[in-house]
Amino acid sequence: MPFEDMTYGAYDQAEQKAQMAYELYEDGKINQAINAIDEAIQINPTNISWHFDKGLALDSVNRYEDAISEFETALSLNPSDLEILNCLAVDYTRVGLYDLAISTFEYIQQLDANFEPSYCNRIITYTEINQHEMAEQMFYLAQQIKPDCALCFYNIGNSLFIRGQYEKAIGCWKRTALLYPTHPQINYRIAQAYWMLGDTANAKEYFLLELRKNAGDADVIFDFGLFELQAGNIESAKEKFNRILELVPDYAKAYFYLGEIAFDNKDYEKAKQLYRQGLDMDATLVGPRYRLALCQLAEGRESAALANLISELHLSPENPQVLVSMGSVFLELGEYDYATNCMLKALDIDKANVEANYYLGCINALEDRPEDASIFFAKALDIEGEHIPSLKQSAYMDISFGRFDAAAGKIKRLEKLEPKDREVKKLSRTLSIANTTEKLSDFLIRFKHRS
Repeated sequence: MPFEDMTYGAYDQAEQKAQMAYELYEDGKINQAINAIDEAIQINPTNISWHFDKGLALDSVNRYEDAISEFETALSLNPSDLEILNCLAVDYTRVGLYDLAISTFEYIQQLDANFEPSYCNRIITYTEINQHEMAEQMFYLAQQIKPDCALCFYNIGNSLFIRGQYEKAIGCWKRTALLYPTHPQINYRIAQAYWMLGDTANAKEYFLLELRKNAGDADVIFDFGLFELQAGNIESAKEKFNRILELVPDYAKAYFYLGEIAFDNKDYEKAKQLYRQGLDMDATLVGPRYRLALCQLAEGRESAALANLISELHLSPENPQVLVSMGSVFLELGEYDYATNCMLKALDIDKANVEANYYLGCINALEDRPEDASIFFAKALDIEGEHIPSLKQSAYMDISFGRFDAAAGKIKRLEKLEPKDREVKKLSRTLSIANTTEKLSDFLIRFKHRS
């Protein structure tokens, strides 16, 4: 018997601790609630519901690995509890154990094929591993059981959004909002989808709807600030970022974008101050060191700029445009290896990045590898046939290799695109001189043989 070694006093004390934990949880005192339920479990470790409740409390403070341990303990006491299995599978997804999550959901389906949450939550798992067809299959299975599940519409909306099907995502999220008006950040998600569609009027409307419901959501305010910044509403964006700092003084990205506004206004001292404040709040923040490097280059402080650029690269920025821009600065400083690293990383993210291919061509040309340079210029032109810098450099490469007809074709295209460009005229003269030189050389060789 599980309680045969327990006194009734100890049992009552455990119940009191559990009740206290519930009350603390309801008051939002999560860590105190966890401590209280832990004390109850220490007295009676065989109470399944207490392990389950502790797992839920741990979930609420994002301690997913610890929650998994509690759910697994609860399951050891009752292996077929659907609710516990479902929570465990959700947490497996949260920590990236996708195979375990899917096998747990499949086990739930074997136990009870009509347990709808196992399909609803499996949409999230399949979305995270980019198996969107399976996500849709789970959605339709869930629909057979519960046609009006707000969370199902929300979850499949996320899958559609990732695939760029923004209109369909909006339709799903609007259905969520209708079925579950208080769903967290639902209007925010709709705003993001409209933003991606370029529908700025509707995007702004839904940002405002979200903030009317939750005026203190710093993440929503931040995205709204980015939206306003992109739309050119600088003062509105600035107000949003400043409001975030009133709510969350250590919100590092707000400092960074206030720095960007100052940088664009050529207020470099203010920009540097804001970038440094952002780094003080988050030393791993991507962006400020790169901008500081640009400021230092303008001041002639090349060593300091290089140190900041290298530190920025170690943070592994994921924006290909930023990587290309950084690489171009490394190239300007004569740091070819770092420049190459930036361009290759940009191509890992975006294989069709014309600028990365162009700069790799330039780097190979500077390092006296003309064949490799030609290959990268050709790749750039395959992506964008009228990329003027690549056309120019490729024409120079053709001339150097004696491919005069190919060079002439590129120069004709350049003359149409940039009829007044001095470098194009110089290219044309270079080709003419090269042609003349080759003809003269051929004449001299023939003349020598005749003599």
